[in-house]
Amino acid sequence: MTKLGRIRKALMADPANAWATELGYQPVYTAAPDARIAVIGQAPGKRAQETGIPFNDPSGVRLRAWLAVTDEQFYNPNLFAILPMDFYYPGKAAHGDLPPRPDFAPKWHPQILHEMPKIQLTLLIGSYAQKRYLNPKTSLTETVRSYQTYLPEMFPLVHPSPLNFRWQSKNPWFEAEVLPVLRSEVHKAL
Repeated sequence: MTKLGRIRKALMADPANAWATELGYQPVYTAAPDARIAVIGQAPGKRAQETGIPFNDPSGVRLRAWLAVTDEQFYNPNLFAILPMDFYYPGKAAHGDLPPRPDFAPKWHPQILHEMPKIQLTLLIGSYAQKRYLNPKTSLTETVRSYQTYLPEMFPLVHPSPLNFRWQSKNPWFEAEVLPVLRSEVHKAL
């Protein structure tokens, strides 16, 4: 068994994840030693958890369009590692899904990322990932607007959820200025 396989097995055996095992959940993430881009987002949605495929929803369709990559490229673990802040669907809240568990990523991400030495670019999708990896002192909007500060290793992004249509309509600079650079950085890493 590979080191990444042993980490996955340990993750599934962790008592903190017993609730997920009882529900029949598998952790929803992809990782391979040759991955070049890490996509770090919030947590899998219900549909992703049910299918075992990360970003298997309208958010994923939009994200792949933003990156200008095919489904085949995005789901090739030798190109993209997909590591949410929690690898299990956290459940429903009053408005949207519950947040990822705060202790999950600090425990598992370092172990997994250590086994992927070829990562050239990390996409930080949403405030949970950005707070963990960038510790920004500004709002999500300002962090995304100042994306160049974090290049070439990190690229902060807003979540691609169709529910973010208001944010995108208020921030047309994102599509006009950020997405072309994002696509260029992704294609350089690939």
